[in-house]
Amino acid sequence: MVSKRAHQLTWGIMTAAFTVVLGLIDWRTGYELQFFVFYFLPVAVAARYLGLAGSISFGIFSAVVWFGADVLSGHTYPSSVFAVWNTLIRLISFLAIGVSVAKLKQTLDRERETSDSLRRSLSAIKVLEAFLPICAQCKKIRNQQGDWQQLETYIGQHTDTQFSHGYCPECLKRAMAEAGLAEDKTRPGR
Repeated sequence: MVSKRAHQLTWGIMTAAFTVVLGLIDWRTGYELQFFVFYFLPVAVAARYLGLAGSISFGIFSAVVWFGADVLSGHTYPSSVFAVWNTLIRLISFLAIGVSVAKLKQTLDRERETSDSLRRSLSAIKVLEAFLPICAQCKKIRNQQGDWQQLETYIGQHTDTQFSHGYCPECLKRAMAEAGLAEDKTRPGR
């Protein structure tokens, strides 16, 4: 399997080569035919595969390549301010695209991790949706290892459930009667 560093290096070289080829095409076609938007591709690819630092690096590199193609094509400006202005505008737009794509990739990666975590949690919860062997008398549950556990222990280990104990009305009456603390209304004279 290819290491992450080798993968990044491969994408970096391919992206740099594409940017240089794009600059050559831009230079050969002259300044009348603009290839400005095509420089977004290597910047976006760098953001996707090399992260924020890669997108910034290729944003700057793309602006330099574009400026070189512009100068070598013989484009003259009435003032050097226009050449600087055009280069800065392109640099800012390349950086904006690069940062946006890098942030979007980070957000998607976080979303994917959250989704995987939720999927794992759901599969753990589904354990409780399966058939549970339970003792008809003491209500212990047989776990996957074949051991019998108290109901509360088993459910507590497989969920975040906590138990509190009390009596339902029927069991309360029965317990009170067994303890002799309840009034027996079935006997005459009472």
